[in-house]
Amino acid sequence: MPTIHLHRTTTVTPERYVAGLTDFGPGRSKLFGNSADAYLKVHHRGRSHADVTEGSGGIWERLHYDWSDPNRVVLTTTDSNVWGGASGHTYTFSRQPDGMTDIDVIVIRDGKSLTGRLLGFVLGTMGRRVLEKAFENSVKAIEAQNNKAERPEADNSSLAA
Repeated sequence: MPTIHLHRTTTVTPERYVAGLTDFGPGRSKLFGNSADAYLKVHHRGRSHADVTEGSGGIWERLHYDWSDPNRVVLTTTDSNVWGGASGHTYTFSRQPDGMTDIDVIVIRDGKSLTGRLLGFVLGTMGRRVLEKAFENSVKAIEAQNNKAERPEADNSSLAA
């Protein structure tokens, strides 16, 4: 059962990253490439938790999202066509004195079928880079959203010309 640790330091606050992580609207795949809109189904959403099915490329999982702790978001796999057992993701946020945020992610992949076990093996060995790239892309996309939100006048300046 592979356990993959990822880390990134960002300008985005924990609140902003959690807002992106828990935005289950259309276009989610622009932030999280492994969450295609065609697979996305929100079964239930509360103030600090959600029950969501998402996936891409023939792999899907139903996840229980819990963001009741402002410094941690836990995604627990409750059903999947390939993942089971202890599968899920844990995001931990640490604010730095310089205003930056450290994001640590732990991804656990416990294959429940032969396909899942093979995918888990690949992710645990040479596939780690795929998860790193997907995480990096999500951080960059949320940073870009954040920068755009902080400077709305930059979008309007081109209209005046």
